Amino acid sequence: MEKGKKKKNTKKKEEKNVKVGLFKGVRLELKKVTWPSKKDVFKYSVATLVFCVVVVLFFQLLNLGLSVVKGVFN
Repeated sequence: MEKGKKKKNTKKKEEKNVKVGLFKGVRLELKKVTWPSKKDVFKYSVATLVFCVVVVLFFQLLNLGLSVVKGVFN
């Protein structure tokens, strides 16, 4: 019976070591990441917002055009 207990303890320790190793690995990988500067983040955010506005305008104009065409044929 003691052998069974040792295996459980060993298994728990192994699982704990795996979890600790996982978090250490994640931390090491995050240290390798090159984070963008505040200026870059601002630039990318503005570019994203401008792109969204352009896409919204495109689909609004498309919707308006199709509404006009539908009205002409009704």
